[in-house]
This record gives sequence, structure tokens and C-alpha cells, in this order.
Amino acid sequence: GAFKELTEPVAFADRLTEEIQSISKDKHLRVRFDPEGAAHMRADSERGEEEEPEPPQEWLKQMARSNYGFQEVKILEGNVGYLDLRGFMPAAYAGETATAAMNMLSNTDAIIFDLRQNGGGDPGMIQLLTSYLYDSGRSVHLNSFYFRQTNDTSQTWTLPYIPGKRNPDAEVFVLTSSYTFSAAEEFTYNLKNLERATIVGETTGGGAHPGGTMPIADRFVAFIPLGRAINPITNTNWEGTGVSPHVDVEKEKALDVAHQLALEKLAEKAETEEDQRYYEWIGAYLKAKNEPAALSKAQMEACAGNYGARNLIVEDGELVYQRTGRPRMELIALSPTTFALKDDPELRFTLEMENGEATALILESISGWKERTERSRAQP
Repeated sequence: GAFKELTEPVAFADRLTEEIQSISKDKHLRVRFDPEGAAHMRADSERGEEEEPEPPQEWLKQMARSNYGFQEVKILEGNVGYLDLRGFMPAAYAGETATAAMNMLSNTDAIIFDLRQNGGGDPGMIQLLTSYLYDSGRSVHLNSFYFRQTNDTSQTWTLPYIPGKRNPDAEVFVLTSSYTFSAAEEFTYNLKNLERATIVGETTGGGAHPGGTMPIADRFVAFIPLGRAINPITNTNWEGTGVSPHVDVEKEKALDVAHQLALEKLAEKAETEEDQRYYEWIGAYLKAKNEPAALSKAQMEACAGNYGARNLIVEDGELVYQRTGRPRMELIALSPTTFALKDDPELRFTLEMENGEATALILESISGWKERTERSRAQP
């Protein structure tokens, strides 16, 4: 009855997937309308090739166009690396891109892996990326896979050689959502149980059964689970339960929370006062950027004025900074009397107050340099 009125093949495949998942409780088990893929797989099977067939050229082209899942790589404030990874593509094709991304992050003090929009992929990429987080002299057992059909168990370990520089001392964070699934969950689960990463976000989707795609009709293919993951530490996996985060927050807030936590951890383990000051300074800036102190119009007007060549001006309900002859720049409030440039965390403005009015401006840099200028006049 549920299928009687379905005439569109994609809708049929989606409904069939819903039904079989509701019965099996396995989110990996799914049907897809793919006439071209079904024909390609059937032809490979009929040829009886023993070796793994080459993937379709169109699939390879799509992988390249998506940059193999490497959506964004950048350095956040405080020397915190960020990688937005949308899929774990096979290292045979995506290895050079992965190496480039990890080498860009090799000098960072912390790395945030954003897997909130990652639905999974290939375990080989997990091995490659994780290997950058450990010393070359240490071999780490990441996961095992048991396959029922052959009664075989395979293991995955960190790699003894990888191109470029490793970063074994970096603080590591993984961002998750309910969409995070399969290989993305394995990466998260591995690092969580190895105590190598702090997980921030939402509980993941809950799929730990590897398998393969095969044709089931002329125009349809199905992903059929063939085995299960076995973590060497827990002796189980995340099937049906997902991976729970250390810090449970809405996915939209996960990056800001992880960035702040990274700076706090780095400040805690800093070996010098200069390093501690650096991370605490950036942390205070980041907190103010996300949740700036609220100032009344009267408080802003009490700060506004001319301080030599430096000027604080109330404009459109905001306090802005301008050096004489240069463009105006937005400020964010760390407190009612301390401000930072919105786009430059390394400078800070602190006002000396007397009877509710500013009397001097202290400009201070993250390196410790200071300059004090008395207020010459209030804003006209």
C-alpha cells in the first residue's frame, strides 16, 4: 500500500529506504535510483575482474570538483587551525589534497576538524589524517573491521610515513552534528577513545557497519552493510547510538565554543608567561567578538573624544576608532572601558576614567608595548 501510488523512481527508492531502515535500524542500508551506476557495476561483474574496478570517470570528476571534501582550510585567531571536511574520500585520489591541508596546519597550536556536514567515506583517509596527529615513532591501532561473509577481521593503524610535517602536540577538537555519519563517526570515535581530541557539538548519526554498493535491479543500486567496526579500546562501536560529544552544544555554536576551549587549553599548558598572555589575550578578544559588552549611549559618549592623533567617535549608535587622516574602524567592547579593533585582535584600547569621564587612552599591543595619551577634548 505504501508504494502503490509511487511512480517516480527516486521517490520509490527513498520510500523503500525508509521502510528497510525502520525494520533493520541500520542507517547504512539504503536504495538509490542510479541506472548508470547499476549498468557499470553489472558490466564489471560480468567481466569477472578480480581486481577492484576503476571508479566511473564522472565520479572522479565530481570528487575533484568538490576538492575531495576539503571545503576550507584556514588559521583562526590564536594560531588555531581549522579544517572543514565534507567527506573522507579515498586517499588514492585525495591524498595530495589531504597532505596540502595538513601541511598548512602543521605549525598551528590547535586543530579543529569540522565534521558537522560530513556523511562519511573511506577509512584510508582516516588513517592518513590521524597519522599527522602522532609522532612517526608511534604506531597507533585505530580500528578493526569484521566482515561476516568471509569471517575476516582487518585492522587500521597510523601510517609509518606521511608526506610533510606532523603535529603531535597540537590540541585537537572535532565538531559534530546529527548528520555526522559513518567514517566521520569513526574518526571522531577513534580520537575520543584515544583521548586525542575533545568532541564538541551534537551526538552523531550512529552508523558503524561498512559495506558496499551493488545493483539490485536494472535501474537501482543498494548499499548493503557487510561487516561491523570494532574499536580496539572499547571492543564495540557506535552503531545505533552515535558518538556523544564531550561538550554538548547546538551545531551552530560548536565552532565558537571549540575555538574558545582551544585558547583556554593552550593558556593552561603554556610554558612561558608570554605564551599564556598571548592565548588569554586572544581568548578575551574572541569572547568579546562573540558576546560584546553592552554599552549605553551615555557610556559611549563618556569615552568619545580626541586623544592626540587618535579619536574615539560615537557613530550610528556605535563607538568607532579613527586615527587622524585614516579610515574609521569598528570596535568591540571587552568591558565598558576596554575595546579592541573588530578585525585586529592584537591591539587593545583602555580608558582611564575619572568621575565617569575618560581622561586618557592607553593603547596596548599583545606583545606588551604601551602608549598613553591624555584626552584633549570630548567629541563635539
